[in-house]
Amino acid sequence: MADANAPFRIRGETGEWEVVVGLEVHAQITASKAKLFSGAATAFGAEPNTQVSLVDAAMPGMLPVPNRECIRQAVRTGMALDAKINKWSRFDRKNYFYADLPQGYQISQLYHPLVGEGEVTVLTDEKDESSAKNIGIERIHVEQDAGKLMHDQHPTMSYVDLNRSGVALMEIVSRPDMRSPAEAGAYLKKLRSILRYVGSCDGNMDEGSMRADVNVSVRKPGPNGEETPFGTRTETKNVNSVRFVMAVVEHEAKRQVELIESGGAVAQETRLFDPDKGVTRSLRSKEDAHDYRYFPDPDLLPLELDDAFLEECRGSLPELPDDKRKRYEGLGITPYNASVLTAEVETARWFDALLEAGVEPKQGANWVVAELFGALNRRGESIDASPVSPTQAAELLKLVADGTISGTIAKQVFEIMLESGEGAAAIVESRGLKQTSDTGAIDAEIDKILAANADKVAEYKAGKQQLFGFFVGQTMKAMQGKANPQLVNERLRTKLS
Repeated sequence: MADANAPFRIRGETGEWEVVVGLEVHAQITASKAKLFSGAATAFGAEPNTQVSLVDAAMPGMLPVPNRECIRQAVRTGMALDAKINKWSRFDRKNYFYADLPQGYQISQLYHPLVGEGEVTVLTDEKDESSAKNIGIERIHVEQDAGKLMHDQHPTMSYVDLNRSGVALMEIVSRPDMRSPAEAGAYLKKLRSILRYVGSCDGNMDEGSMRADVNVSVRKPGPNGEETPFGTRTETKNVNSVRFVMAVVEHEAKRQVELIESGGAVAQETRLFDPDKGVTRSLRSKEDAHDYRYFPDPDLLPLELDDAFLEECRGSLPELPDDKRKRYEGLGITPYNASVLTAEVETARWFDALLEAGVEPKQGANWVVAELFGALNRRGESIDASPVSPTQAAELLKLVADGTISGTIAKQVFEIMLESGEGAAAIVESRGLKQTSDTGAIDAEIDKILAANADKVAEYKAGKQQLFGFFVGQTMKAMQGKANPQLVNERLRTKLS
């Protein structure tokens, strides 16, 4: 297995280059069904321009009013990222004009954001705890989204849909702490997982409720691991999948190295990613903060949060992925299985329900990761749509634990459960699948098998110990898989001694 801690390097004609990555993740506050400064709906897939209030359309005289739930969800998210919550924050106007931004400015936060510094711990290799790395969060600010431009097939006309105009976004700005595509991918997956645990954002990147701007630069690594100055960065906008973020980092790093080594210079610019070709292309020169002429929004008072509000936010947080993973490990579950079971909130909820039904943790974890996930993958179903509930799975696993059925029979029963929806106990009873611990019946079958395979018995006794598995398999086959495997092993060893 490759060393998860080995540095990622781009090899050019002049030697190795290091990539430096920072992500600006825009996460829609989907927990709120209204926009940041208006009561308009935010449902995905509505007909164009059917979810637009007078505030969103920037009609004269309309004043914004902050949505309390949006602020609450942003604070809860900051707390989940162990970030500083600023009791006093302020909205600013970011001035620029696009056809999908009716106001001619965006209400955002530059100088005094709602949430300050935090961090996310990621594993670039789920099976290797030593691959853990802390990625710094610089800030989380709350801002309104713009609308959407749609262009016809002939470049003569564009249409504007303002349904997203005014939708509440959390912009989660990382520090430039990532050094590889794998780290960028692990960070985005972990961040998405935390947001979904908290419930502030559904993390649906296909629908645009979470997307990333990918900042990439390259530099020569310093001697003995010393830091060298950052290179000029580019920003690739609105990347909407973990896989695409990783592709952007790899492509953009290679492009920049080739450009520099051929005598060119990296321009500070905004780029777009073409997922079909796997390349980025230039969109426009990258503006600096002063180009937007930020100033405090005169229509909005500063946000002042009291202790009671902050206490309610903190008290509403669920058990988060890292804490849940440590709890699972404390129950005897392997670090890898614990990591897999906590990666998605739906999986963790399903597994918690399995534990609450009385299943032994290690047995349950092994079964979910191997059997349940395998079946769901074959069927193309999510765990939320699993035909077998945690209660039904617990019934099956208890039948294995108390010796009613063997592990082999359990696989058959599980397949029937998936198709029929019947309970495990009913299936075992109606189909006569109970495991037998009748030593008399087991001995009778063993005697027949040993008599029919006298040559192999002689070989075994002469030292060919691997034949023991053959005798076990033949016995289980003769008893249609219903014999107690432990008793089969014990009786065979006695008779072959």
